[in-house]
Amino acid sequence: MGVLGPRRHTQKTGDITEYAAITRLMECGYGVLTPVGQMHRYDLVIEDADGKFWRVQCKTGWLNEDKSKITFSSASSMNYTVKQKGWRSYKGQCEYFAVYVEELRKVYLIPVDEVGASNITLRLTPSKNNQEKNVRWAKDYEL
Repeated sequence: MGVLGPRRHTQKTGDITEYAAITRLMECGYGVLTPVGQMHRYDLVIEDADGKFWRVQCKTGWLNEDKSKITFSSASSMNYTVKQKGWRSYKGQCEYFAVYVEELRKVYLIPVDEVGASNITLRLTPSKNNQEKNVRWAKDYEL
């Protein structure tokens, strides 16, 4: 172990993201259910104030170098063989992404239907050219 401590396994990062999302969703008043097993395309089910249920996929977000943007992957990799690597969207298989950014200690709830199947960006600060069109502001999704 060096000064920085042991390297974190990606599964541990996923666990931290999921538990942070559960905690924040519960603080916001949602009922939270977890499915049994790992073969689901969602990590959680939330119940809203109207008694409706929504499937949620938890994702870890990361900041860019100048901390102006959050990025997260809105698809999962399918790697059956090295030649056949592809990406699979969550559309139709869950309704929301709960994105946790550990450095900010914040969770963002983003409708799956609002994003494509790639890396998604949420802006924290205005761009250098002050572009506003088609900007997804992180504050609009923060729980």
